[in-house]
Amino acid sequence: MTSHAVRLEPSDADPLPLEQIRIPVRAGQRRWTNKALAITDALDFWSGAGAAANVVMQLAWPEVGYGVVDSKVESGALVSHPYKRGRTTTQYLAVAILGNDEERAIFREAVNTSHRQVRSGPGDPVKYNAFDRDLQLWVAACLFIGFEDTYQLLHGRMDDQQREDFYRSSSKLGTTLQVTEDMWPVTRADFDEYWAQACTRVHIDDKVRAYLNDLLDLRMVGWYLRLPLRGLLRFLTIGFLAPVFREQMGVTWSDADQRRFDHLFVFVSFVNRYIPRFIRHGGSHALMADLRLRIRLNKRIV
Repeated sequence: MTSHAVRLEPSDADPLPLEQIRIPVRAGQRRWTNKALAITDALDFWSGAGAAANVVMQLAWPEVGYGVVDSKVESGALVSHPYKRGRTTTQYLAVAILGNDEERAIFREAVNTSHRQVRSGPGDPVKYNAFDRDLQLWVAACLFIGFEDTYQLLHGRMDDQQREDFYRSSSKLGTTLQVTEDMWPVTRADFDEYWAQACTRVHIDDKVRAYLNDLLDLRMVGWYLRLPLRGLLRFLTIGFLAPVFREQMGVTWSDADQRRFDHLFVFVSFVNRYIPRFIRHGGSHALMADLRLRIRLNKRIV
């Protein structure tokens, strides 16, 4: 199998405007956070609030959407094994950001073992291959957007230099798998151009939309979790989606909804200031400890 077996059709549409492809972040710059930033600063456990929205964004490219919905890897299916899939995904983020080269290589090979089975067959309506670097670049770009959005909602908007530093430290979100360093846009401005063009390929059909609605309705967990959490999850997910993704999901978002979302994160960001960093980032470090134990005991990684 070649590592870049599926070529995506380029979009000839005009790049989308910023207000269609990014959520508004109204938190101002904070004078006490005037420091150099890296993606390691964005590991607050609150970032999980946007996790489902990030799944929607990733699956909004049809090749990724069909690759997940039609995946033959039953052990990693979100609906069948939600906790295992959640652990694997968050552990990938932890090792990409905190791991060393050896740990990333071990995790890459474990993911590759699963990805070898994720490819379209003859006659499938959408052609995909999990090893396609363009698809992996899109997924990594979505992950970066998620980290940037949640960081700024919690800590205030970055200045231009902070945005550049934060971005440059984020390439391993993609290069931990098959994305090469030269594929990752060089500057933050280059990334903005990539994102504006890449979002023109966003399309969620009925099949993928039904899968994502099952996710947002928490169909994969028991009713005792579904009933109290479903409404909050859907609210947070829609709030973290830019208009281009909301339109494809067929959901509405009013000015009043936006005000409630903004007020929620004003409160959360205030609380966050008084939680020690080792607690806020503790989940990622616990996932790294678990990975290192699995490696030492030669246990299954994903």
